[in-house]
Amino acid sequence: MTAILGILNVTPDSFSDGGRWQRLDDAVRHAEKLRAAGADWIDVGGESTRPGAHAVDPVEEQSRVIPVVRALADAGIPVSIDTRNSSTAAAAVEAGATMINDVSGGLYDPHMAVVVANTNAHFVVMHWRGGADVAPEYIDVVSEVRSELTSRVAELVVIGVQPERIIIDPGLGFSKTAEHNWEILRRLDELTAVAPVLIGASRKRFIGRLLPDNAPLGRRDAPTATISALAAQAGVWGVRVHDVAATRLALDVWEHWKPGGRP
Repeated sequence: MTAILGILNVTPDSFSDGGRWQRLDDAVRHAEKLRAAGADWIDVGGESTRPGAHAVDPVEEQSRVIPVVRALADAGIPVSIDTRNSSTAAAAVEAGATMINDVSGGLYDPHMAVVVANTNAHFVVMHWRGGADVAPEYIDVVSEVRSELTSRVAELVVIGVQPERIIIDPGLGFSKTAEHNWEILRRLDELTAVAPVLIGASRKRFIGRLLPDNAPLGRRDAPTATISALAAQAGVWGVRVHDVAATRLALDVWEHWKPGGRP
């Protein structure tokens, strides 16, 4: 079964839903809805990583996310913490998170790998060349992403991160053009051969190009669900999405369609 991470941004400035879930009660209720819709994990983030976003002080980040992580964990909901900061990751694990999702793959904060190694948390290692604003320059994007992720995984294992806890993310939209993103999706089998793969395509700009100009962000959920099903067909470990219900339905279709699938 392909895992679904439901996105819960407790930030004022995320590109899709900034400011909607900043109050603790609102965030918990939304997480419960995502869980009921079929999310296997709730991915809680307190810092926007959209192009042009400013870094958030870890103290401020923790004030946003830790109460939410603790409330969800206390309710028995599996939680992933979406952070680049090792102190936030450590605090979130202490509060009950069982996955750390780092868009920098541990490169932004040099202490992140040690924090991960000292926990039993899963670690999502995203391909990162310095953030969403770095120029996308590749000769063969898939080969280069695969090579850089393979090297990063090897470095993490040497530091002490358990290899079976590592999940890789090719970083769609991070220092990549729309053409790069589609090429990665077309060749996912080259990445699944390295480690379990998480795909985060939800509502991103390259999907918006399929729609009329100024279409609401929610219109991107149907193509996101289609990508989720095709990614599942390609063998990915999981997908990270805003609209869990649409993706759950698309994945259910794939579960029935595939050879030996559910009747």
